[in-house]
Amino acid sequence: MTSSEKKTIQKEFKEEMDYDELLNCMRCGFCLPSCPTYIETGHQEKHSPRGRIALMKGVADGLIEPDDDLAHSLDVCLGCRACEPVCPSGVQYGHLLEDARTILQRNKRQTVGVKMLRKGIFDELFPRQDRMEKVTGLIGFYQRSGLSKVARKVGFMNLFPESMATMEKVLPEVPKRSVMKQRPRFFEHEGEKKATVALFAGCLMDTMFFDTNNATIKLLRKAGCDVLIPENQLCCGALHGHNGELEKSKQLAKQNIEAFEAAEADYIITNAGGCSAFLIDYDHLLKDEPEWSERAKHFVGKLKDISRILVELDFQKTHRLQLPDQIITYQDSCHLRNVMKTFNEPRILLKAIEGVHFVELEGADTCCGSAGDYNIVQPEMAMQILDHKMEKVADTCAQIIVTANPGCLLEMKLGVERAHKSNEVRAMHIADVLVEALVNE
Repeated sequence: MTSSEKKTIQKEFKEEMDYDELLNCMRCGFCLPSCPTYIETGHQEKHSPRGRIALMKGVADGLIEPDDDLAHSLDVCLGCRACEPVCPSGVQYGHLLEDARTILQRNKRQTVGVKMLRKGIFDELFPRQDRMEKVTGLIGFYQRSGLSKVARKVGFMNLFPESMATMEKVLPEVPKRSVMKQRPRFFEHEGEKKATVALFAGCLMDTMFFDTNNATIKLLRKAGCDVLIPENQLCCGALHGHNGELEKSKQLAKQNIEAFEAAEADYIITNAGGCSAFLIDYDHLLKDEPEWSERAKHFVGKLKDISRILVELDFQKTHRLQLPDQIITYQDSCHLRNVMKTFNEPRILLKAIEGVHFVELEGADTCCGSAGDYNIVQPEMAMQILDHKMEKVADTCAQIIVTANPGCLLEMKLGVERAHKSNEVRAMHIADVLVEALVNE
């Protein structure tokens, strides 16, 4: 990085970072015990929220040059935002992290190959649901055709990193694209009508986790909700926002707001913690655009996680839930807990299931290592965190690990596979668990 490039980054940090928010950090250290990377790196200050904020402020003040160490510190951050609930000053660390990453990404030198890859992912794939369906449809064909078994048998998967090769084994079965296309966009309530809701279907949730979305729809109907799936909704933009592509995430936010405004539903329901946390930040994302800021606030005001609305509508009191005798535990989605403030509701629902013994997972409120694409770009740290997580899971003796986010679900399945427990332990989304537990329905 040239001297001129460093000066440009320092200038943009000073002009674009929320300096008041940087000053809000009192360096008290309350965030340290909650930060997975601070703990996993042996208490390295630069890998703590307090340390990263100090680095950002140092760059903005012109006291620190933006170098590879700064970029590495920010890259290693999971973005789990566990530091925010424990911060006495209420520092919005997640917003600072995204702004800093955006500036660094904008000024980063990239090879032609990297530029093409990022363009393919951020411009041509995730914002285009039809292409997401095609790509995941190919995964489904790979699974159904037997190619997956052949690839494993001949050792083809050994060409990939161990974590990616194992992840291939735990991917959910993807339905045919024709099945995805045939699903209606309106579902009528069962029993007494209590609300009209619009489902944020998500890009991966509505393709790779299509069955979980169907389970979510079933639960909402049984809770007394008419369910709409608005057309023209797109990826929430979280992947873009977390990877320094905030302008693209703003474009996605605007289209999603328009799509759900047209639905005129009482609530907007999500079933993916990572998506929820980014959606609920739309008002912050668009705060400087007068024509969108109020619309964003209205959108945010309608958001609810599936577990929250079910509890609010007394689903667990009006429906009998039962499973064969077994131990069950719950791993929080970081973003669902730390940003959406939803953590009691999943536990209320799981404890209402007859025949199961709910055991609280020690450290359930700490990250599992998934964090979007973190387990791909930072595999060593991700696997270190996951392995420690699975040690705590083993202590519960649970037969089912429940979570509420697709990335967390895959990560926990990966952990089960790495622990050679796939014949003994299942990792499941809470919506799938509840549908399985419904009695005579």
